[in-house]
Amino acid sequence: MADVVEAFDWTPSQEIIERANLTALARQLKLPGYLALHRWSVEHRDDYWRAAIERLGIKFRRPFERIVDDADVTQPRWLPGARLNIVDSCFNASDASPAIVTGAADGSLRTVTVDELRRNAARVANGLVSLGIRPGDAVAILMPMNADAVAAYLGIVAAGAAVVSIADSFAPAEIATRLRISDAELMITQDQVRWGGKTLPLYEKALAAAAPRCIVFGNGVALRDGDISAALFEAASDEFVSVERNPGDPINILFSSGTTGDPKAIPWDHTTPIKCAADAHFHHDIHPGDVICWPTSLGWMMGPWLVFAALMNRATIALYEEAPVHAGFGRFVQDAKVTLLGLVPSLVRAWRHSRCMEGLDWSAIRAFSSTGECSNADDMRYLMSLAGNRPVIEYCGGTEIGGAYVTSTLVQPSIASTFTTAALGLDLVLLDDEGKPGDKGEVYLRGPSIGLSTRLLNRDHTATYFADAPLDADGKPLRRHGDELERLSDGRYRVAGRCDDTMNLGGIKVGCVEIERAVNTLPTVHETAAVAVSPAGGGPSQLVIFTVLKPGATADSAGLREQMQTAIRTGLNPLFRVSEVRIVDSLPRTASNKVMRRELRATLVKTTA
Repeated sequence: MADVVEAFDWTPSQEIIERANLTALARQLKLPGYLALHRWSVEHRDDYWRAAIERLGIKFRRPFERIVDDADVTQPRWLPGARLNIVDSCFNASDASPAIVTGAADGSLRTVTVDELRRNAARVANGLVSLGIRPGDAVAILMPMNADAVAAYLGIVAAGAAVVSIADSFAPAEIATRLRISDAELMITQDQVRWGGKTLPLYEKALAAAAPRCIVFGNGVALRDGDISAALFEAASDEFVSVERNPGDPINILFSSGTTGDPKAIPWDHTTPIKCAADAHFHHDIHPGDVICWPTSLGWMMGPWLVFAALMNRATIALYEEAPVHAGFGRFVQDAKVTLLGLVPSLVRAWRHSRCMEGLDWSAIRAFSSTGECSNADDMRYLMSLAGNRPVIEYCGGTEIGGAYVTSTLVQPSIASTFTTAALGLDLVLLDDEGKPGDKGEVYLRGPSIGLSTRLLNRDHTATYFADAPLDADGKPLRRHGDELERLSDGRYRVAGRCDDTMNLGGIKVGCVEIERAVNTLPTVHETAAVAVSPAGGGPSQLVIFTVLKPGATADSAGLREQMQTAIRTGLNPLFRVSEVRIVDSLPRTASNKVMRRELRATLVKTTA
């Protein structure tokens, strides 16, 4: 066990502890504190999820017969016998309360009430039905995170269909891949997007990806034959009874990079939002009337997470319509009176460098949350200082979890860039290279839990998460996750990176193979190996590409780095940044010819230590 003794960066006051949702649940159960509460949530999973469902006010058309049928822990059936549409549980707040507050670059704010959002979602649902969309169909969304996108998302789910989440930053080839895998019947998009002070085409990218029939917000472009203006939604009825579904029916198809080939297509069902909202309720301590801001996209899990986490807890979603990298975003956080601000660590690092968020009044913030990539303690302490030393809830999980498996809370003292606990309803085991439990190793989850995926559209789910996995004390298979954690001497956790060939860049999980596929198109390149390494002192991963040149080809590292950056920007995602290119004679391989990326990562760690 690592011998780490550090002073706490933040300790909750008695007032904060008394107010916390965790405290209310512990008192209801007559438990002495958080550790006892977590142990109870793992040992009595049915009771925990029943309590979460009751506290969140989940609406059912037909009640469940029991919480879970987990005779096969790899394929549990949650809430058997129930009928519901999870969208109904997003409108429990009063009609006049704010559901969304949006901010423009000019500083203006606009509020969408719960009633307005319900009616806008109903118009979308009616419009989709009029176009022949049926329950179970897949409808893609290619839009930035704005009020129209949220209404479209809820409308698709209300109609009984499944959202296909596609990030608007993706290149056409990646958009086309996701459309192909999901077999989307329709796409909802918009003409253009404002980002970083520029107007960028979006509908044009949809066409380049050979998108199916499109419904297009905005009036800035001529439409392809057969495509329709979103005015269709404005003309539709604003009353709609959501389509009743089974708990396991899909609501969303999201994508998470695997180690080879196409990204994994992970369906969320009508129970997954319960995990999102429960994590928000307990670990982020969201209360009715809170204002939640999280710069993200519906193309990544934190976009849908934000929708459910806020609305199901009767809180407000705060959306800024520009890039969150300048003072205008900070003023929006100030003026919207954001109470929980979520972000990726690389964004904090940029703020710290530019100092653009200093001098603002962020006194309404009760907590920050950090997810998506490893954080740096000094960056997180800087973030805390921007709001008068408010805590940072470190939150780590994945698309296939619907939230976190390890997190922080507002009832425990915290130290920057560390986690204090496994999430409620889950437990974890760290296994070393020999498969033995220890204080540092690969994360395996002890399930089942609402939120954990039970199928993949384009992979064998059991093989992906359970093949060759060890058994727990009850003889049930543990679930492989892929992160590597270190448990410190005081019980806290620190992320040590990934055990597989994926990486997190700017909060986005991407496979090494996807990076390599984009840069291997360069004429001088024979083969590459993309790896990620944390900088000295910790923090967001940096992308390094080891490169073998073609026989007779010449290139320098700096010039090749620029070419690779352009290839990634146009062929994959402009948000990914190449930190360094290293030209080598050959790549290390196993006897079966597999590239040994772990050995390359170890080389980087040695040279940067």
